[in-house]
Amino acid sequence: MSFDLFNLMPAVYRIRDAQIAQAQNLSQGPLQSLLALIQEQIAIMANDLDQLYDDQFIETCAPWVIPYIGDLIGYQAVHGIAPSVDNPRSEVAETISLRRRKGTVLVMEQLARDVTAWGAHAVEMFRFLGDTQYMNHIRPHNYYAPNLRHWQPGLFIDTGFDETAHKVDVRNIGSRRGRYNISNIGVFLWSLNAYSIVKAPAVVSTADPQCFRFNSLGMDMPLFHRAVSQGEEITNPATRVNVADRLRRRVLCSDLAKGVGAAYYGDVNSLAIYLNGQLVNPYQIEVADLSGADGSWFNLPIDSPYSVAVDPELGRLALPVPPSGSSAPAVEVSYYYGFNADMAGGTYSRSETFIVDDADWVFPFPDTASTPRYHTLQDALNYAQSKLASVGAVAVEITDSYTYAQTAALAVALPAGTTLEFRAADRVRPTLLLDGELSLTGGPSSTFVLNGLLIAGVPAMSPGNPPIALLHIPAHAPDGSTNYLGNVTIAHCTLVPGWSVNTQGQPNFPGAPGIVAEPSGLQLQIEQSIVGPIRADSFVTVCACDSIIDANGRTQVAYIGLDDKTGGGSLSLNGCTVIGKVHGSLLNLVSNSIFWGALTQGDTWTTALIADRQQQGCVRFSFLPIGAVTPRRYQCVEQSLGAPGPIFFALSYGYPGYCKLLASTPDVVRRGADDGGEMGAFHFVLGPLRETDLSVRMQEYLPVGLQFGIIYQN
Repeated sequence: MSFDLFNLMPAVYRIRDAQIAQAQNLSQGPLQSLLALIQEQIAIMANDLDQLYDDQFIETCAPWVIPYIGDLIGYQAVHGIAPSVDNPRSEVAETISLRRRKGTVLVMEQLARDVTAWGAHAVEMFRFLGDTQYMNHIRPHNYYAPNLRHWQPGLFIDTGFDETAHKVDVRNIGSRRGRYNISNIGVFLWSLNAYSIVKAPAVVSTADPQCFRFNSLGMDMPLFHRAVSQGEEITNPATRVNVADRLRRRVLCSDLAKGVGAAYYGDVNSLAIYLNGQLVNPYQIEVADLSGADGSWFNLPIDSPYSVAVDPELGRLALPVPPSGSSAPAVEVSYYYGFNADMAGGTYSRSETFIVDDADWVFPFPDTASTPRYHTLQDALNYAQSKLASVGAVAVEITDSYTYAQTAALAVALPAGTTLEFRAADRVRPTLLLDGELSLTGGPSSTFVLNGLLIAGVPAMSPGNPPIALLHIPAHAPDGSTNYLGNVTIAHCTLVPGWSVNTQGQPNFPGAPGIVAEPSGLQLQIEQSIVGPIRADSFVTVCACDSIIDANGRTQVAYIGLDDKTGGGSLSLNGCTVIGKVHGSLLNLVSNSIFWGALTQGDTWTTALIADRQQQGCVRFSFLPIGAVTPRRYQCVEQSLGAPGPIFFALSYGYPGYCKLLASTPDVVRRGADDGGEMGAFHFVLGPLRETDLSVRMQEYLPVGLQFGIIYQN
């Protein structure tokens, strides 16, 4: 209340009350005290009345009122996986807004996009039925046979942007078998994400200096285009630029013809090519099929008027032969690649995982000081280690997405009780090519953190002694003293399985150890990363979550002891996919994981998963190989003849669908995790729960008599 009851009293009473207070040496008189108490209760009642009014609106109501308003309008609660639906207040408010457009295909498209946080496009399938048209409802753009003079119909047939006519399909669209029928609504989803690489050097082919690849490891890969937002409220159907998908040759060629109006090419778009630091004009780029073996690519630009030939489906580009006496230009590229989730390093936010947040103790690489303090990565690591005496934790941060080739091994030696973080800056993904192993040593309670890096060996680097791994934590320091390094954390990194890859993406050294951990008492933590096989001492503790451990084949060894015979140290996995055989001394806790291992003819292993200690530990909600020897199990699926199992898009590193489960994977695996999500490395994406959320929300917006089905596009 804004008024004061005491001041509303007649002056004679106020004066008398003040005299009583003065006589008795009180701060205020009895009348003023009584009215203050009454006024307090009136204020409480007034606030309650104001809140009762506010509770009539979802924007201002108390939190406890939200479910009641939701129930009043028939709102169905969902898991809320996607960021746009994880706030109940905004979800109920959005439901009220969408009710005005209930039953329209644009509402269904908006629901699909918001609930799944993936690219989405809803299609009324009856619009593309090739039937005899009623004269009162002519569809002039619906031809039974496509116009073969145009390339678009053939390129996008059977996709979400298919505009050709189809015969009726009577199968149930909800089972993902049927599509085109009068009562069907198709919800097309693009579940792969597009991640950007900005101004990175293209990798020249060893067979032809005229030829380059976009991928920093020198392998072929499809380029993706980013998704252009449709805005908070969808008012027009999605087009191809609104979803993240592969960039096709014909689409890019058509786009380049628009010049400065191009949707895919340009500084801030999905693809950009720079020669000597200058953006190539789109009219100077030729789109061509550059397939073929190295040294004999097809359609190389010879006496071409174009400056660059590019193949987005293979991630290749080629330059014309430079005039005699002139040097080849420096080639830099900005592009997008596809992957299933924020894992293994990339241009997504990782700042919350940084250990060192004091800018004074973060040393950038390349050095930004007016007087350079270091020139190489080893110099930067040495400089950071020299500062550990002043402060307990420092970081070396690579600030761009360049490729750094090391001509020698990297070594780190930490004083006791200190922490060194070797990381990529937020939203960049540098590549580190080693010509020797990264060796870590330290004193007691020391910690080394690796964050956001893509690490591989140069093609000439092969297993030997040394190197024996990409990341080696030896039992002894170079001076012969014991290595007491306490903790190693690998977060959002890729230690390329097989050390390096050839141009086709195949590993050069399948099964070569990615990590060798020798010191007793070491704690090795792996988070949202891709690593090769691990060799760990029996007294090393290895914990991995939301990661892939890839031995480059089911019959290779993914985890074992240092002698390749006895079990490795205690192993804990949560939401991981392990490709290869595993032998651990103890499976401490394994949850929501997939062991994809098998035996070869005459294999000395009895099964692809062995735990020496079976009286301790637990394996739960996981997929196991045939005859796995484990501690007690709970709700696990063991592989057997004719039994359900995981179905992967691809098991080779570098593919956009690497270790991603197909939607046709049986639900005992795809929904077999402890929370109803999928088993394996992408459990944290909770894709099946996003589907469930979409099904729940669609039911209240689907017109009567119609049914919908989810159709994955990538």
